[in-house]
Amino acid sequence: MEVQALQMTPVTMHATSHLGETIEKEPPKSFGTYLKDALSEVNQLQLESDKQNNLLAAGEISDVSQVVVAGQKAEIALQLTLQLRNRAVAAYQEIMRMQV
Repeated sequence: MEVQALQMTPVTMHATSHLGETIEKEPPKSFGTYLKDALSEVNQLQLESDKQNNLLAAGEISDVSQVVVAGQKAEIALQLTLQLRNRAVAAYQEIMRMQV
């Protein structure tokens, strides 16, 4: 019994609006761009937490739960960032220990 290879044609995606114009897709982002965006978002969460704490200290916030939620978001984002960094460093060290 002979097995035949599948003959598949490549699929191209084109999006058109109701006006008939073609929508261009975004160029793919590099890893560095993703990393920079993620670190920027963690920084924004930290700054928002600091701002909420300052407003609470000034007596301008009546709902303490907003401050707690902002603080927890910032803390979780920072912990995730630290764990990702630790994993990346561990992977780098493992690669450097490999013998060629």
